Amino acid sequence: MTGPASPTSWVPKDVYHRVVELRRALHRHPELSWQEQATSDLVVTTLSSLGLSPRTGIAGTGVLADLPGISKGPLVALRADMDALPIQEATGLPFQSEHAGVMHACGHDLHMATLLGAAMLLTREKALPTPVRFIFQPAEETGAGARELIEHGALEHVGMIFGAHVDLRHDPGQIVVHEGTVNASTDEFTITLSGPGGHAARPHESVDPIVAAGFLLTELQSLVSRRLPPSEPAVVTVGRIEGGTAPNILASRLRLDGTLRAHTQETRQRLIHDVQDTAAAVGSAHGVAVETTIQGGTPPVVNGGQGITVCREAARRTVGPDGIRVLDVPNMGGEDFGYYLERVPGAFVRFGARPADRDVGPAHSSRFDADELVLAMGARFFAEAAMLAGLELSTARKASGR
Repeated sequence: MTGPASPTSWVPKDVYHRVVELRRALHRHPELSWQEQATSDLVVTTLSSLGLSPRTGIAGTGVLADLPGISKGPLVALRADMDALPIQEATGLPFQSEHAGVMHACGHDLHMATLLGAAMLLTREKALPTPVRFIFQPAEETGAGARELIEHGALEHVGMIFGAHVDLRHDPGQIVVHEGTVNASTDEFTITLSGPGGHAARPHESVDPIVAAGFLLTELQSLVSRRLPPSEPAVVTVGRIEGGTAPNILASRLRLDGTLRAHTQETRQRLIHDVQDTAAAVGSAHGVAVETTIQGGTPPVVNGGQGITVCREAARRTVGPDGIRVLDVPNMGGEDFGYYLERVPGAFVRFGARPADRDVGPAHSSRFDADELVLAMGARFFAEAAMLAGLELSTARKASGR
């Protein structure tokens, strides 16, 4: 393992014990998107115990808390997501979920405890350069939570924002600080193919949406392999097909649902256009009616500028230069943190959390778990990032004469 092996190399012992307790309490009582009320209550109680005055009920269950600094702003924002997933836990942990069919299988319990740990560290600072806003966001898994919090003022007076996700491909003592795209955009599509129906024994008397769908599936898979440069990461996946009522009846309706992933807005828009164009062309060729609906999702998460500079230095101070990593392969997963970065500078990093002593399942699986050392490392990183970004913002404010 790169970097310190002991949590007290990163945070005081009392802070580590408290964040472990919080993580386990949150893990025992997971709540789905937009239902995180008990989760919110625990976050508020913890922040209040630190002398902060949290604002509650933001977009339903969201929580904001501002810690004053030497100057009045702009603020540095630190964000954690709160929601769990509809999964029945199978880890066997002594603190496993007590809610049937609901589990923190993506590490959001770890994210919240880490950010609460950062709040503990920062409230002990005697000279915080600028105010820090702690953002506890609902509904990341739906892709809508960040957008809702922004609409409710989460980014007001914010000059920079930082977020993170635990990563089982790396060890505690490693932080992934990657310049460029770190998460893909996530759009969904529905294509409905319709015909008059008919007898399966006389297909020439009608048109067959199922045959048309077979051709459409093949054409959709060529959008990435033949229309985009091989160097451009993108995904077109059809994840569900529904249609037909009986073996001897020509289906009158068939529905395909899928997802589009891209690393740039240009590629994202091209995929959307090409899916619509391809579906219309196949429908015309086979004589079936086609309706295509695109459900816009989260934008790509793109790191750069001041934000990535701050994160590199914060990571260096936390784990040393040997502990800093970059993405080895493009990440096609989605993350609604991209909405924040569309509006203010910042960056999104990944905290190594792979357990050294046992095998666990990947994110979004019933066996997901992580090494709790990540809580100490992540809390220290967030505290360092807040201090460094605060100095940057304070210096820029003085230089501008504001």
